[in-house]
Amino acid sequence: MTITDEDGVSKAFIKKAQAFLEEYLGKIETCVAKLTDEQVWWRPNSESNSIGNLLLHLSGNARQWIICGLGNQIDERQRQTEFDAREVMPRDELLKIIKTTVTEVLSVIASFESSRLLDQYRIQGYDTTGLDAIFHVTEHFSMHTGQIILITKQLTAQDLHFYDL
Repeated sequence: MTITDEDGVSKAFIKKAQAFLEEYLGKIETCVAKLTDEQVWWRPNSESNSIGNLLLHLSGNARQWIICGLGNQIDERQRQTEFDAREVMPRDELLKIIKTTVTEVLSVIASFESSRLLDQYRIQGYDTTGLDAIFHVTEHFSMHTGQIILITKQLTAQDLHFYDL
């Protein structure tokens, strides 16, 4: 598919970001389903994050950048609490948090006018554009999804079969 007009490229970018976020959420759900609540909160050392921390962090980041930053909701994020959490929160509760966040993010992105992608926003103390915010959240999800996959493979010694044909 060749896209020649700028609006078409903008809309294609937004659609691809939505597809990636849905894909990453599916991979996260697959991983978490293979683990116990305790494994979700396992960490190899005090300097590393557990999957539980990463899920809280992804939710906080996506909420701040997209739901609040582009969707004009009130930003009440307390970023450090995402990393400080140590109490074992059940997997189902964590999945509910991340699924709710992704659903809201997808809704904001779906209604985001492509003509606003280059508009300026102030998010997390940074001057950024709508395009940068969506790209940031998408790549951020990618990075932490990869970490979640790695931790899951380390704990289960299983192939997760994401790319079986």
